[in-house]
Amino acid sequence: MTLLKAFRLPVGLVNRLTSLAKATRRSETFYVTDALAHYLEDYADAQIAKDRFSDPKSKIISAKELRNRLGL
Repeated sequence: MTLLKAFRLPVGLVNRLTSLAKATRRSETFYVTDALAHYLEDYADAQIAKDRFSDPKSKIISAKELRNRLGL
């Protein structure tokens, strides 16, 4: 199921989106959906990292320790 949403975007961003869509023969909706999905995934990952870093119960290890654990 899809829903219609309307957003105001800066003209420069719209021009870049339009050019990309025309050059690749994909829809603007494809790129907006893909970009938003990636942004939301990255934001969620960053929030998890922030929460873990702020948790006093979380053990913080050094990069060297991490590499050792991963066998690198």
